[in-house]
Amino acid sequence: MTQIQPPQATSAPRENPSPAPAASPDSAGKPSGGPSMGRLVGVDLARALAVFGMYIVHIGPVLSSTHGVGTWVRYLADGHSSVLFATLAGYSLMLIAGRREPKTGLAGRQAKVRIAIRAVVLLALGSVLAMEYGGVIILGFYGVYFLLALPLLRLSAKALAITAAGLALVTPQLAFVLNSRLSESVQQTIDAHDPLKKISEVGVLDLLLTGFYPTITWMSFVVAGMALARLDLSAVSVQRRLAALGAALTVGAYGLSLLLAGKDALRSMAEDGKSSAGFEKASSFGSGSFEAPRRAASELLSAGPHSGTTFDIIGSVGVAILVIVGATVLMDRLPRLRSLAKPVIAVGTMSLTAYVGHFLAQSMLGVSAGESTQTSWIPVLTFILGAIVFAAVWSRFFRRGPLEALLNTSTKPAKYVR
Repeated sequence: MTQIQPPQATSAPRENPSPAPAASPDSAGKPSGGPSMGRLVGVDLARALAVFGMYIVHIGPVLSSTHGVGTWVRYLADGHSSVLFATLAGYSLMLIAGRREPKTGLAGRQAKVRIAIRAVVLLALGSVLAMEYGGVIILGFYGVYFLLALPLLRLSAKALAITAAGLALVTPQLAFVLNSRLSESVQQTIDAHDPLKKISEVGVLDLLLTGFYPTITWMSFVVAGMALARLDLSAVSVQRRLAALGAALTVGAYGLSLLLAGKDALRSMAEDGKSSAGFEKASSFGSGSFEAPRRAASELLSAGPHSGTTFDIIGSVGVAILVIVGATVLMDRLPRLRSLAKPVIAVGTMSLTAYVGHFLAQSMLGVSAGESTQTSWIPVLTFILGAIVFAAVWSRFFRRGPLEALLNTSTKPAKYVR
């Protein structure tokens, strides 16, 4: 029987919640105990893991320099951490719009305005950061995701799950066709009239189709997270069904991809000695678009991180479900572990600050990112420890993280909607 080996190294609630990575439900500061508390803290823990996964991708050693457990950690972080962010973003949208029961009437209108304001703020913030760090910044893409999610806020869990599945089955093939028909001259014409492209090098075309987190395929993750939010994650029966579903999606998608596409089906771009973004620019983070040759249709059978195929989307959603359910169960069943994990959970409650902060810290400290020369785990472990210490200290004095508080303040005008 063939054994599957680990991939080889060959070369943003409280009263005003904030979507991940923009923020999180404010579970810190509430009395512990009870399934509901475990559920919310579990989501915060999952956010913290997504933050640390992003750190590993941006600061950690490339896959070619890792060994053993390090290889698995590096491979799992690549792609899956950003997918977990996107899935949790969908979850957080429903915390604003009404989690189990959608808000209607005045409350519903105000919730939509709050989400729309957050979308605009994240798009603006993402564009500003992209001026320096390029298309690896996910925040601008989040702004687009949130705007497109507005019509879906009142759907049931079943309807949202069906929508997510439909998007996963259709959009990768649609994206492939659109990219194959998109000539360089047409792209240049669109970019020439795009103010976002002139400002930050991540334009509308990048946000929708050609960027590193293209909306056309990544909406599947957001909608899947919205469906999860409609469920009672504190119920044992729901936890068991979701765990079984997550495992089935993960094994089924990746297994079928390996069967159809061969041993390289799960190959990560990190194996080429580049950052997960695969960008080639003077900036260590790179531009807003892929600089890769046209893909062959056979690559639609692969499932590697950021490949954007149906198998990648389904498998990645499965992994995200397992992480969210696993974190929820741990926090629900092991109160002592929940207490010990408070500093880590604090990172999840201010994930926008932690996400943006690590880019700014890299620039100030001169830490290399996304370079094939990075071989040490020390820098990324230092950043993870720094984020934990900062979040733990800050949360003792303030209800929200610095950027979360600013984002929350920006949505105040929504209360004047009638």
